[in-house]
Amino acid sequence: MSRYADEEIVDSWRANAGPWCEAVREGRIESRELITNSAIIDAVLERSPNCALDAGCGEGWLVRALEQQGVTALGIDAIPELVELASAEGVGKFRVLSYEDLSADDFEQRFDAVVCNFSLIGKESVSRLFAEVSALLTEGGALIVQTLHPIVVCGDREYVDGWRDGSWEGIGGDFSAPAPWYFRTVESWESLYLSNGYSACEIVEPFSTQNKRPASLIMIGEK
Repeated sequence: MSRYADEEIVDSWRANAGPWCEAVREGRIESRELITNSAIIDAVLERSPNCALDAGCGEGWLVRALEQQGVTALGIDAIPELVELASAEGVGKFRVLSYEDLSADDFEQRFDAVVCNFSLIGKESVSRLFAEVSALLTEGGALIVQTLHPIVVCGDREYVDGWRDGSWEGIGGDFSAPAPWYFRTVESWESLYLSNGYSACEIVEPFSTQNKRPASLIMIGEK
């Protein structure tokens, strides 16, 4: 049995909310600044949504970026401090809400897109989110997920689902114990989409021109 659990992820992010906000707002995560931020924005805008839900919104940068493009956006996150920091910017709406508590009954509206940008790192919580999100989408709406590319981050380890140690390496700042994360193969990600009633999962691989490898994996499944 693994020593890790989804609760440890929440504990780590609660402890590191401030340093994470600083890292994002100071542009210290190079891959995001050069590639993946624009990649997820483009993936959302290509579907021409009127409204979007950012699940696991962190300090709110994506909500603000979508609002600037004319998309009404709501951000949710389990960490109160991150929601407070996001709300303080004055653009977009934010709520404290965990994946475990996510329910369509808690929303007055439905969304043309639900976006999870590097925010699905747990096990049971992610499975539950996939099961609940369909009821939050408009007809033809999409669940859009950007994550670490499984083939790239697997390295020399076995290419099988399982918990992995986390790391803040390369970000800098006053971080404490990193959150563990649950590794999924590409096939496992696709299975989450198909088993929850989405159409065939569209795959996008934002590409780094520096090292000639995918910078991330973007998956899009339509209701």
